[in-house]
Amino acid sequence: MRKLFLFMLTSLEGYFEDERQSLDWHNVDLEFERFAIEQLNTVDTILFGRKTYEMMAAFWPTDDAIQSDPITAERMNSLPKLVFSKSLKSAGWHNTRLIHNNEIGEVITLKQSDGKDIAVFGSSDLGVTLLQAGLLDEIRVLVNPLLLGAGKSLFTGLEGRIKLTLLSTRTFGNGNVLLTYQPDY
Repeated sequence: MRKLFLFMLTSLEGYFEDERQSLDWHNVDLEFERFAIEQLNTVDTILFGRKTYEMMAAFWPTDDAIQSDPITAERMNSLPKLVFSKSLKSAGWHNTRLIHNNEIGEVITLKQSDGKDIAVFGSSDLGVTLLQAGLLDEIRVLVNPLLLGAGKSLFTGLEGRIKLTLLSTRTFGNGNVLLTYQPDY
């Protein structure tokens, strides 16, 4: 069975976005870009919720993204993407399929098929849904060394406790710390 993981960047308080829904605080440098490529090379499918999809689709196909981060842009633009949304009517980003209902069934079928890992990038609401359904195999949280003071918590909406086992840590030169956990369902 394929591994499904959630990857999110957070502040030290566990906020994945600030109160303006801005991501301009992400601590991204060359080391992070290399890590992003390593991670992308392990996956062959990306899952998004509507909000994250719209943000990613507005950036990665642009000339700015292609020029500033060509390898990541190529991977993001070419990989198959599934967008889980009840309201989105179309998805114009290359190699994207919309899922309007039965998201759990779609993910179960996807996990049972052959292939590489499956990633959820961003998309905290989708991450919570998949976590509560027992479908996430790993949670990867990249903690940025800053305090936002306010924002949206990574696991807002989670109903009940889920114990986690720490699988690994990785410290980056810029102060970021990657924590990788396995849910104990």
